[in-house]
Amino acid sequence: MKKVVVTGASKGIGLAIAKKFASQNYAVSICARQEKYLRQATETIRNSSQNSNIFSFECDVSKPEERIAFAEFVKENMGEADILVNNAGIFIPGQVHNEEEGVLETMLQTNVQSAYHFSRLFLPEMMKNKSGHIFNMCSTASITAYTNGGSYCISKYALYGMTKVLREELKPFDIKVTAILPGATLTNSWSGTDLPEERFMKAQDVAEAVFMCSQLSPGAVIEEILMRPQLGDI
Repeated sequence: MKKVVVTGASKGIGLAIAKKFASQNYAVSICARQEKYLRQATETIRNSSQNSNIFSFECDVSKPEERIAFAEFVKENMGEADILVNNAGIFIPGQVHNEEEGVLETMLQTNVQSAYHFSRLFLPEMMKNKSGHIFNMCSTASITAYTNGGSYCISKYALYGMTKVLREELKPFDIKVTAILPGATLTNSWSGTDLPEERFMKAQDVAEAVFMCSQLSPGAVIEEILMRPQLGDI
């Protein structure tokens, strides 16, 4: 049985990805900050997939000690990870010149440093086995600046750059690295919007794309996927 780790998987895209892999008989380890939503997500994944190999751990990915604890939990309960999906992230709207102090640090810690450190925590076994796949959940904000994006855009540009660096570093170890760049997806980030549901992508669409990328032969990799709603950016 293959094994996948998905961070920030209690809702939205992360939950959809975890459900997709669980439905294909992967062992799945997930983490999220809030125990209530994590418990609900775990039950949803198990019930929808009839897969008992679902492991969950409460973790604030911005905190070093909690990242280490989650990685140790995964290794103790599930073993080595074949796939790591660095999905956890946070969005705080604002502009560089008027954001509150600390917003940049918060988004860098959650959106970039978590992916950096989780990759380092799970890579040693992948490198030893010369096998594995890392997905980093970037964004259209990784390539397109917008005026209310502020530190979010900065963090997603950084994550996209880190993904490219990892891709080059890990070629000799036969480890694949993929950047996923989704546009507007109907998740809690858009709660309260008055735009119609059909104007957004579905989280399941992103999950299908991630899973498809993971199924290629060892000699092929999809380096990045840029996804937008059919009618374009919002």
